[in-house]
Amino acid sequence: MVQEQYVTTTQDFSAPRPLPDHVYKIGIYGWRKRCLYLFVLLLLAILVVNFALTIWIIRVMWFNTGGMGLLEVHPDGVRLQEGESEFLFPLYANEIHSRNSSSLLVNSDENVSLNGRNLNGDVTGRISVGPTQVQGHAQDMVIKSHNDQMLFMADGVESVVGTGKLHVLEPQKDLRLESPTRSLTMDAPGGVQLKAMSGNIEAATNMDFLLQSSKGLLVLDAETVRMPSLPLSGGGVFGNAQGLYEVCVCPSGKLVLSEARVTSTCSERQDC
Repeated sequence: MVQEQYVTTTQDFSAPRPLPDHVYKIGIYGWRKRCLYLFVLLLLAILVVNFALTIWIIRVMWFNTGGMGLLEVHPDGVRLQEGESEFLFPLYANEIHSRNSSSLLVNSDENVSLNGRNLNGDVTGRISVGPTQVQGHAQDMVIKSHNDQMLFMADGVESVVGTGKLHVLEPQKDLRLESPTRSLTMDAPGGVQLKAMSGNIEAATNMDFLLQSSKGLLVLDAETVRMPSLPLSGGGVFGNAQGLYEVCVCPSGKLVLSEARVTSTCSERQDC
């Protein structure tokens, strides 16, 4: 160890220098020295471990000067050349594009949700694709074709089909239009046509069944027209026949009413 001795000097160089009474030792000795060496070794070990972990993370994550693995960072955004990407937390992006000649596929074990927000951050539209159902929340729902033609539109008031034909592809199931608690109205300026190619058309009601034409004719064009539930009279009409009529069928198929008498008056009608 270093030892320093403090002596006094005099002008007489020939005189012997007296030995100091006390010797002061400067330095670190004993357990302090051992603790210092141990601390230096511990810092060196931590430095080596950190350096090894850094090299391992760089190798595993494929960090390079252009980005991270197949994920390249460009001035205009982030680009994934090949492979698949997995996001564990919410993703915020302005645009997402797939690679050329490949589709954009989004998978999730639970559901995939897309939210649209306004300038205030409020959600104005939402679509969620779950394991069993697809839910959409928006003010209006519009489906258009590739040439910007409206195919289907729905809002809180009505639903509009933009195509000229609604076809049910399932051959074993019927198309059912039902209003359990309110009325069902079919309205078209050009007319409403009901046509069954290989079956019957049935209309049943619990109250009155009205067929009304304000300006045109009511045409029943069939080989046989039957009204099996009409009541039959028992012979002629006796007494006062006021308010009683008989239905007359003209050769053209026109139906007219005639006052009921003892004998038929249909032959006397000139309305045919």
